[in-house]
Amino acid sequence: MLLRLAAERRVLFVGGKGGVGKTSVASAVALERARDGGRVLVVSTDPAHNLGHLWDRPLGDEPTTVVAVADGARAGGGAARVDGRGGGVDAVEIDPARTVETHLAGVRSTMLRLLPERLHGQVEQHLAFAREAPGTYESAILDRLAECVEAGLDAYDLVVVDTAPTGHTLRLLALPAQLTSWTETLLASRDRAERFGAAVRGLGGRRAADVDVDAELRRVLVRRRRRFATLRDVVGDPGRTSFVIVGVAEPMPVAESLALDAELASLGVDVSAVVVNRRSPADAGELLAQRRRAEDQQLRVLRAGLEAGSGARAGGGPDVVELPLLAGDLVGEPGVAAIGAAIRAAG
Repeated sequence: MLLRLAAERRVLFVGGKGGVGKTSVASAVALERARDGGRVLVVSTDPAHNLGHLWDRPLGDEPTTVVAVADGARAGGGAARVDGRGGGVDAVEIDPARTVETHLAGVRSTMLRLLPERLHGQVEQHLAFAREAPGTYESAILDRLAECVEAGLDAYDLVVVDTAPTGHTLRLLALPAQLTSWTETLLASRDRAERFGAAVRGLGGRRAADVDVDAELRRVLVRRRRRFATLRDVVGDPGRTSFVIVGVAEPMPVAESLALDAELASLGVDVSAVVVNRRSPADAGELLAQRRRAEDQQLRVLRAGLEAGSGARAGGGPDVVELPLLAGDLVGEPGVAAIGAAIRAAG
């Protein structure tokens, strides 16, 4: 199920409650897709950043190759690439501090270039407040994510987004539509101002430099609107994008998974699968057998909730995929591969 999704979609978001194994599942899906010959970009938007810890290597804000799969060395007998190149996984941990600084530096450069010098002091003051203002972090992260998805669609077969815990992710997914609408409002205001400017120019009262400023402001706004609109369209297109919810069979994660499924449905985001991670074995002692029985009860709650929420969906509710509790310290490529093998075995 998960590997079929990885082969059919261009973008997979992987999210859920903190500590349930989102990063492990996201990385394992990426690795298996790479072993089938795909080029995959994994992007972490989680400020906690477990991606580098999982792959046991430092990662940063630019793509770093964590796995290169030589052509012909794929697992599962995947078809050879037409271009003869092997698959691989590149990874990015979006750096919140760098992203905010880069974002504000870009805004500062644009504003100082476009506004008269007498207003530069106010610009600096505004940006100092903006650095700590609510929403600055989310806006900057969204800008960087939009860049990664846009570049990823050109250069990779699949982009896997390893998201922050639920609340952050929902705000992030709602932002593209909100910011697209906000930018369109700004553009409409610019259009009205430009029409007024044209009328003034007709009377000989406006300088050519002012016209250049208007044109550049418009280009900045159009570029920003295009980027957010692209991300909004990609996120809302079930043919290209799906969301995979990861949880464990315990009361709070199950409740949060059902709430996340409902919220994503209200945002128009396709949820194709819910992964129930770390299922206890039934035949490894009484303690784990008891846990298994308790998990079975939570699994029934999860399936009933998903079925109840599937009525409004044309294609029904998401599939449930169970992954077993695995032994050992699952880090580095061998650890990710062990999770990938479990995903492949789950079908």
